[in-house]
Amino acid sequence: MKDIQSERDSRRINIQKVGVKTVTYPITVLDKARKQQHTVATVNMYVNLPHRFKGTHMSRFLEILNDFHGEIDINSFPVILRKMKDRLEAEASHLEIEFPYFLDKNGGGRGRSTGHYRCQLHGSLNLEEDLLLTVEVPISIPVVENPPRRLPGSYGRWGHAAVSVRLRHFFWIEDLILSIEEEVESEIAQLLARQRPVISVESLARRVGRCLEGLSAISWFSVTVHNFGDECATFATVSCP
Repeated sequence: MKDIQSERDSRRINIQKVGVKTVTYPITVLDKARKQQHTVATVNMYVNLPHRFKGTHMSRFLEILNDFHGEIDINSFPVILRKMKDRLEAEASHLEIEFPYFLDKNGGGRGRSTGHYRCQLHGSLNLEEDLLLTVEVPISIPVVENPPRRLPGSYGRWGHAAVSVRLRHFFWIEDLILSIEEEVESEIAQLLARQRPVISVESLARRVGRCLEGLSAISWFSVTVHNFGDECATFATVSCP
């Protein structure tokens, strides 16, 4: 059968992104307490398409994915990206996986609980490899007798902190989550202790940013704190210079 997709295209227009998306697939995530955590991810795979090719074989993306069935983790990312780049004859390859991560926590007098966090790994391979880890940490405000003055939001689920990092060396996902939660809880406790407290996205973003600056495993970070209210939403972003 004639390979139409690999034929040359006379229009000489590069395609920046072509691939498959929203593929549901099982993956393995490293877990500090249990060594491994099995979860289900939504996968996006794409490459650039040089102008000399008319198209690409979409089935090859899934073939590559199936080569790593049940063994997709942070260590296999570079291997998958290299296979995508080589097999599809691309200049750059990209792999995104979004997955729920579950963390068992000690709830104090309420016993143990399980935290649920949305995470994403985004890997790219052009001339060099790049791997970005993003975690979304929920933020809740405790109920107090004298509510603080702030806009917008309500008690309970107040918003979340979306944190993206590049790592110098391996760092546990749960250690990143717990570090963020500890800083958020400490900042909220200090603000609520004031006579006229104002809980703001700015103060929380700065607090988390200072924490990440102090972690030697992190080479770059971006923090965005979101507060969702009935009438509007607010946010603040800080990032590594």
